Amino acid sequence: MTRAGVFDSGVGGLSVVKSLLQEKLFEEIIYYGDTARVPYGPKDKNTIIRYALEALEFFKNFDIDILIVACNSVSAYAIKELREVTTFPVVGVIEPGVIALTNKIKDKDANILITGTKATIKSEKYKNLLQDRGYKNIIQKATPLFVPLVEEKIYSGNIVDATMKHYFNDINSIDALVMGCTHFPLIEKEYKKYFPNTLLIHSGNAIVEYLKSTYSLKKNNNKTDIKFYATENPSQLKEVAKEWLGDLG
Repeated sequence: MTRAGVFDSGVGGLSVVKSLLQEKLFEEIIYYGDTARVPYGPKDKNTIIRYALEALEFFKNFDIDILIVACNSVSAYAIKELREVTTFPVVGVIEPGVIALTNKIKDKDANILITGTKATIKSEKYKNLLQDRGYKNIIQKATPLFVPLVEEKIYSGNIVDATMKHYFNDINSIDALVMGCTHFPLIEKEYKKYFPNTLLIHSGNAIVEYLKSTYSLKKNNNKTDIKFYATENPSQLKEVAKEWLGDLG
């Protein structure tokens, strides 16, 4: 595999791209952000599926070898529909995230917190997969306000602090926390401040390990070429990419 498509509702998928670029698993990455319709989290299942299939039409302009869905809401509702109409692999972020957690947390009585958009939490995909593996103490928390903060490039400060307190003030003694939205790693430092002794599960790192183990992908020596596309304001997407990816992009 040499060319990967990466799809997200907005800029959050850049956190996955960063991990992919660090590992140099692909010669080229085509990034597509549906910035005109972000966020997907408040939208219903059928709308999310329709948006995902429309994004797939965009990727038909490129000869991609794999599609990485760097959006938890789409991963929760539309992976099956995408796989039914493609000839290349379609990989979401939820299963790799669960595998990453179970590889590191063996205690089935551990306290696990899942954060995500309303759509992701409502789907209960993370919770069900973890329960299938025997984990018992699972808290789910929809944290949708983090998405517009990241889209506005607000990664720290009073607003983020207040939002953290709003969502997590009554939650403590957490052993592992799933950042179940690819926007959330952009505020990972703030998560760490609030949960300093907690294992954080990052979709980008989880995807990399999943791709390497499932498809036998290996690091190469060449810098990955990357192209950015957006349904609205692509210059802003490129600006965020430059800030977040640095020399990698």
